[in-house]
Amino acid sequence: MTERSRRPLAGVLAAMAVSLTGTRISAIALPWFVLVTTGSTARTGLVALCEMAPYVLVKAFTGPLVDRVGPRTVSWVTDVLSALAVTAVGLLHLVDVLSFWLLLLLVAVIGAARGPGDLSKEIMVPEAAARARVPLERAAGLAGVTERLASTVGPAAGGAVVALLGAQTALFAIACCFASGSAVIVVLLPRRRGSTRDDPDGSARPASEGYWRRLGAGFRFLRGDPLLLTVIAMVAVTNLLDAAFATLLLPVWARESGNGPGAIGLANSALGIAAVAGSLVAAAIGHRMRRRPVFFAGFLLAGAPRFLILAVDVPLWAVLGVFALGGFGAGFLNPILGALNFERVPGELRGRVNALGDSLAWSGIPLGGLLAGAAVAAFGLVPVLLAGGAAYFLTTNLTGLRPEWREMDRAKATRHPGGHTPPGGNAPPGEGRTDTAPGGTSGEVEPESTGDLASVRP
Repeated sequence: MTERSRRPLAGVLAAMAVSLTGTRISAIALPWFVLVTTGSTARTGLVALCEMAPYVLVKAFTGPLVDRVGPRTVSWVTDVLSALAVTAVGLLHLVDVLSFWLLLLLVAVIGAARGPGDLSKEIMVPEAAARARVPLERAAGLAGVTERLASTVGPAAGGAVVALLGAQTALFAIACCFASGSAVIVVLLPRRRGSTRDDPDGSARPASEGYWRRLGAGFRFLRGDPLLLTVIAMVAVTNLLDAAFATLLLPVWARESGNGPGAIGLANSALGIAAVAGSLVAAAIGHRMRRRPVFFAGFLLAGAPRFLILAVDVPLWAVLGVFALGGFGAGFLNPILGALNFERVPGELRGRVNALGDSLAWSGIPLGGLLAGAAVAAFGLVPVLLAGGAAYFLTTNLTGLRPEWREMDRAKATRHPGGHTPPGGNAPPGEGRTDTAPGGTSGEVEPESTGDLASVRP
């Protein structure tokens, strides 16, 4: 048994914190930089598209590379590349040679680098948790807390830096965040040992296996795991609805209700702070809770109520209360999804499976605002809010009736030789199913039953 060490887990979480904070600051600073330098909303939207499209596409196809080269190397290299690209934007603008098309190219590089960079940090969590002998739910919960904190602090920090020091200075702050994330990974995480991986059946697989065979192995694994496919399909729909809500429905409500843009910030702050609290609770006691009821209760709080409360005429404090309640429920979702994924996907396939799953789950995000805008123009805000709430409720609850979800609560110790739960989750004939934490401590046997493949963006 390897010696217990919390250093890798602390390193992964620290790298996630600084890199994700840089990403969240860039979501404020880059559009504002384009807006103040070009004065064009159309060009600002084009820049946003050039960042997100490469993020999703490159992430989808770099899974085999991450599995082959190793997440540690991919993480620090892509962080350095992101830092160089952001720095280039700032320096080229300082010397007045930054054309708009060159800006689009550099922004595309940033997006393309962030996809595999975020993926690499995500898939380093389970190995770091095993080294620290921390339950997967707790490690996934801590990763969720880190993401929620970055999502709450990053935009606020980005707005403050842009307002006080300007978008130009904010660009260099982003570059420092990415460079810091790279340094943390290099210093705190150990190098990968060896270059040979095992297939799920336990047979040796040479490191020279081709790219397309590696990618195909990820597709085959997903196709053979009904629970993960169901999770991806459900989260793809909820992510589309969340994107429509955040990018269009909430701003339109703020304008039409007379609450103004300040209400958007208050609502998002209430949701973000409560989500951090929920993630902290999930990290502390999530491994002791049954996943399925907690998961669907979280979606029940985080989904439809946000849509429905904006469709009725209520005071702002009531809206903030619903958002806070939804944020608390949302805080439990990604830790459960992360732990579920870490258990079911073998380490040697984690890059490919997570890349494909994340890309599919995020595929509807670019369409959310577009579809919501067309729907509001045709039917008005209130009918679209009601329809969105109904769609969210039906998606999460009807999907939960499918039999695959029973696998979510089955024992976690039944694994293939690669260290993962086999699709279907059943123990081999004649073997018991014991709940075992990464540190090797066994819990009680569960005779009847057993959580980031797809991250939720409420």
